[in-house]
Amino acid sequence: MTKLKVGDKAPAFKGVDEKGESIQLSDFKGKKLILFFYPRDNTPGCTAEACSLRDHYTELKDAGYALLGVSPDTPKKHQNFINKFDFPFSLLADTELETINSYGVWGPKKFMGREFDGLLRTTFVIDEKGKIERIIDKVKTKQHAAQILESVG
Repeated sequence: MTKLKVGDKAPAFKGVDEKGESIQLSDFKGKKLILFFYPRDNTPGCTAEACSLRDHYTELKDAGYALLGVSPDTPKKHQNFINKFDFPFSLLADTELETINSYGVWGPKKFMGREFDGLLRTTFVIDEKGKIERIIDKVKTKQHAAQILESVG
């Protein structure tokens, strides 16, 4: 698994969103993209993170960012998550872990004294040319939008 760094070219990805529509990195060419990886829909931490981004969506959009969430959940689960919390951004279903692995965000985790492999909550800020501008690997779920916005401007 490669460890991406700031300045690296963002790995290309292609998958389907909550509507089953194809979505890929090249769709965001010429735009800044916040690509956030999270473990699972409808869990407390993931909900807090996504709601933080939803609540500050206008500020992020005004700063020139598009948002895309990625998790191993199915398009149907994503659609339910979006409907339940009224998210204004799409969620990529990466059930085969292709995008997750290409970004190097699958690995060993600890939870309640147990070790296992899983998705490491990470956000990549990608510039208009497809280069990684910033990596946030210590995501504060309830203040995630503020973490992103603090570096803008």
